[in-house]
Amino acid sequence: GLRIHEYLYFQVLSPGDIRYIFTATPAKDFGGVFNTRYDQIHLVPADPPEACGELNNGVFIQDQIALVERGGCSFLSKTRVIQEHGGRAVIIADNAYDNDSFYIEMIQDSSRRTADIPALFLLGRDGYMIRRSLEQHGLPWAIISIPVNVTSIPTYEMMQPPWTFW
Repeated sequence: GLRIHEYLYFQVLSPGDIRYIFTATPAKDFGGVFNTRYDQIHLVPADPPEACGELNNGVFIQDQIALVERGGCSFLSKTRVIQEHGGRAVIIADNAYDNDSFYIEMIQDSSRRTADIPALFLLGRDGYMIRRSLEQHGLPWAIISIPVNVTSIPTYEMMQPPWTFW
């Protein structure tokens, strides 16, 4: 049958030009779940972006959430790299920057390894716009709130990215 995606939402608090609520999907069969709500936590773009090995900015990932780009290695490998650097979660953005509607199901690779931190998939357009805003402002990270309970927010107050179809 057709599987309905489970969605998880986060809000960028800073920088202000991307102060929107973003939609992500949790990994299907690996990674942890959010047992804690983080009102203000750093979303740190990994360097290098694909996070398939040692990170140049791993010290900034410690106790934060990493923004990683799809490609180069498995979703599970990326999640494990972030976990090994002390990250609390990973958000993996599609490497197709024009993807504004197609969610990819992140599944376990064939390695039999596991990961304990939450892993989320983000649309390519959203990941691109977050990284572009950080570059334009010369910022090393965004400040986000995650997860956000959108059922408690009136529809007219939901600040969704203007480039995403809802």
